Amino acid sequence: MSDQADVPAPITSERDADARLVGLSFDSAPPLAAPDKNPWLVAVDGSDNALRAVAHAAHQADQMHACALHLVNVQQWFSKEAAETELAPRAWLASARARALLDAQGQPWRLHVVMGDPADQIMALAVRLGCNGVVVGNRGLGVVENLLLGSVTKKLLQLSGPPVVAVP
Repeated sequence: MSDQADVPAPITSERDADARLVGLSFDSAPPLAAPDKNPWLVAVDGSDNALRAVAHAAHQADQMHACALHLVNVQQWFSKEAAETELAPRAWLASARARALLDAQGQPWRLHVVMGDPADQIMALAVRLGCNGVVVGNRGLGVVENLLLGSVTKKLLQLSGPPVVAVP
């Protein structure tokens, strides 16, 4: 796993009723000037599909001239002990290419890390942040895989909340 020293200190952390670490937030340098001004949420998981979604969102943000890009990485549930040591490094590694792409374009970002069901957590965060939209990569699962595994993109499109942009 990634060295814990590589991960900066989070700007926020969230714990559940059992005091388990369940959420973190990190800011770019420089940070978002106005994180609540026209916020958009982009789901990142380290895949090429997610990177295309980030590139699309960055292009749209440039066109809008006033857009706060929030990234979200959803991790599996960890035990209380494992969450303390694994949540931040795994999310930091999974979001590395997305953060690098935005940094190279001079686009500030805020990374949110949460645990749980990806679609539910992405939409809950989008609603909580008051996002105007959610951008996700479409994995293009086939019919059999979609029936067996489900699709985060498909579930997001069915959930109530801000509009979802699925980037092929």
